[in-house]
Amino acid sequence: MKKIGIDNLRVMVGAEGPEDNNYRVQPTLQPEPGKYNQELLDGLDFLLAEMGKRKMVAILFLNNSWDWSGGFGRYLEWNGYGKSLGIREPGNEWNKFTAYMGQFNTCEPCIAQYHNHIRFILGRTNSYNGLKYTNDPAIMAWKIGNEPRAFGNKFKMILSISALIKLIDPNHLVTTGTEGSWGCEGSDSLFERIHTTPDIDYLTVHIWPLNWGWIKQENIAATIDNAIERTNDYITTEIKIAEKLNKPIVMEEFGLPCDNYKFSTTDNILFRDKYYDNIFKKVEESSKNNGVVAGANFWTWSGYGRPVPGQVWYRRGNDYLGDPPCEEQGVNSVFDTDSSTINLVKKYNDNFSKLR
Repeated sequence: MKKIGIDNLRVMVGAEGPEDNNYRVQPTLQPEPGKYNQELLDGLDFLLAEMGKRKMVAILFLNNSWDWSGGFGRYLEWNGYGKSLGIREPGNEWNKFTAYMGQFNTCEPCIAQYHNHIRFILGRTNSYNGLKYTNDPAIMAWKIGNEPRAFGNKFKMILSISALIKLIDPNHLVTTGTEGSWGCEGSDSLFERIHTTPDIDYLTVHIWPLNWGWIKQENIAATIDNAIERTNDYITTEIKIAEKLNKPIVMEEFGLPCDNYKFSTTDNILFRDKYYDNIFKKVEESSKNNGVVAGANFWTWSGYGRPVPGQVWYRRGNDYLGDPPCEEQGVNSVFDTDSSTINLVKKYNDNFSKLR
């Protein structure tokens, strides 16, 4: 990654609850409230120390709206809200799933436990380099969570968490990790309102053309131009909000399947490259014009990892490919053999370095 100019990594500092099915990240960092897997904490220390040596920085996200790492659902389970069903588990469906997860935003004991998790992680000292996390230059930002939605216009939790993080650690940036207006009940005004607080330093955008119906799984070739057009419209709207707030905005998460929706290192990636190129150009144009777009993080780097031939879903012991265990393994992966994508990333990173 360093060789092709990637110097900004999003890193999950979470995964909660028992390791009870293959749809969730395993092993978990916090199997029970306040009890931590010491081996994983050691791994986090090591990762940050090695990133620091390479002048790379991390965005550490501390929770998750979605079930694939436990996240909000596990906190609800711990506090008597019933079993958290993953979106792919039998008996669940989208509206039921989001209604359950949305209870986190007003669950006071859940939020109190999350506060404890924040205090624990931010209070840590790295065992490899002796740096307090609050003083570590390898940490660029703390993120409230992965896509912490307002869930029915209930966003006080987001504001309280950002205030707590800033209180504990005034040295690092804080962001929400939201998808943008899409993650705010589709409301531009709500997206803006959440980000007016001075405790949130920059805005984020996540873009998922397949999940949002902008491309067709069975015919990506015929729908990729529609996806790019819809993406550009979405980015333009979110940029205007960032400009109004006078805050930077990051294209923090976007992904696209391979051309034929196969999960391997051999499928064509022409349309993914076309989609990536479009977003990277937006970042480059903004940089040239001193605009508010500050960077991009594509989803997802899988590097030397490989999907298991003939196996679609994750099983414990498989390589992690970046794609969460509840999704087809390799569906959005950029492998070390994807030379055209890697060359594209390197080209734009070389251009960005000249603009700094």
